[in-house]
Amino acid sequence: MSNLPALKQSGIRWLWLAVLVFAIDIGTKLLVMDTMGYGWPNRIEVLPFFNLLYVHNYGAAFSFLSDASGWQRWLFTAIALGVTALLMVWMRRTPASHTMVNSAYALIIGGALGNLFDRLYHGFVVDFLDFYIGQHHWPAFNIADSAICVGAGLIILEGLLTGKTKTKTSQ
Repeated sequence: MSNLPALKQSGIRWLWLAVLVFAIDIGTKLLVMDTMGYGWPNRIEVLPFFNLLYVHNYGAAFSFLSDASGWQRWLFTAIALGVTALLMVWMRRTPASHTMVNSAYALIIGGALGNLFDRLYHGFVVDFLDFYIGQHHWPAFNIADSAICVGAGLIILEGLLTGKTKTKTSQ
């Protein structure tokens, strides 16, 4: 119990955001699977540059390794577990007051666990967000992928902002 105050002051308390991302991701994927037909003929045109399109992704980002024989499922599972563990260690070591970096870690954890759930439960990741310009489509993605990208962007931004602060302080 003596460790509890330290955890309250660490970034671990930001894990609520990871749980929220996970819940929204899984909820939207279940909604898509329950209400949409699979594939291109069943797409729902939402805007002139955006469709809802239910597809399976057996690979990683941009369908990387989707044509492999199945071993990639376990590779991406191991990566998701490793990244989640590492980020949780970093969160524990980061003060809770470091909002941007703890939010970034939580977004990445929530997204990684959302896609991990899909891989373990379905054997593939459910993607459904389809953005395009003319006939050129960005690979379909999901809420988990979005959270991971936003989290990575926040880490980069935090690094740039911290670097500027350190440069000004050292002058």
